[in-house]
Amino acid sequence: MDKSAVLADWISPSNTPVTSTEQFAPSNIALCKYWGKRDKQLNLPMNASLSVSLGHLGTHTRLVPIDYPTDEIWLNSDRLLPSSPFCQRVSAFLDLFRQPGRCSFRVTTRNSIPTAAGLASSASGFAALAKAANESFALDLNTEQLSVLARLGSGSACRSVFKGFVEWQMGQRDDGLDSHGVQLPVTWPGLCVGLIKVDASEKSTDSRSGMQRTVDTAHLYQSWPVQAAHDLEKLKQALASKDFERLGQTAEHNALAMHATMIASWPPLVYWQPESLAMMQRIWKLRKEGLSCYFTMDAGPNLKLLFLQTELDALMRYFPEMEVIQPFGHG
Repeated sequence: MDKSAVLADWISPSNTPVTSTEQFAPSNIALCKYWGKRDKQLNLPMNASLSVSLGHLGTHTRLVPIDYPTDEIWLNSDRLLPSSPFCQRVSAFLDLFRQPGRCSFRVTTRNSIPTAAGLASSASGFAALAKAANESFALDLNTEQLSVLARLGSGSACRSVFKGFVEWQMGQRDDGLDSHGVQLPVTWPGLCVGLIKVDASEKSTDSRSGMQRTVDTAHLYQSWPVQAAHDLEKLKQALASKDFERLGQTAEHNALAMHATMIASWPPLVYWQPESLAMMQRIWKLRKEGLSCYFTMDAGPNLKLLFLQTELDALMRYFPEMEVIQPFGHG
């Protein structure tokens, strides 16, 4: 089943845009990771996942209809060539709403996080684009439908439609209409996420390619969906009881298990850099010394530190360049 068939009841490709619009979507950091697809075309996952949004960090996307034969796409003040992979993905997504050649857009995207560096810029990017297209074409989709739509652009974008803690339900249907984000009714004032940027440059192997390599070549991957399901339940229990130690331990273990399956791929898929491992070892040392902090990592070299506000001053002495986000405010 292709994307247009899935959206046939919601969207007519003969639609024309009725307004210019700008929308924002937050980046999200997965505490239980999504890695591997049961359907590559529809971005349907092999396992459910859970994330926390990063508040003001994310993507602003502006859509303006233009009288021009092709889309004009800008990323962080740079106009991109139509042949670039980013342009092709954005235009292909917009094609879901229009007949080719029927209308074009100027797409202006601004990321407040590094692009393609393992900090979930594609998630916030396609969530913002889905929101903007919904408004520009006056589709009036609800948040569940928007989450499905965003997932068709980038899997984890389905979580960036929402704020706070979000579970991406993997779903069972072939058309994927039951595979979308659900915002959890949990807040945690005082919970902190610290961004430790080892390298903000574009990674050499994108997540989509790395994910497929892992599924195709790593025998260890067979155990990944089982562990992810187990970790998801532990994280939901930790959120319900505000058990930070359980939350941090589970998130860190989940991230390392995902990277273990990547390393077991062939050719080996190693997103870490020497500085990444040095930061991990520093965090383990600090924990032994009594500081309660844990880390998680996506498909990139950068770490995201998890800790409570009570540890903020102490941790800033060890990580002075760390950018700190408190998604739910002060405790």
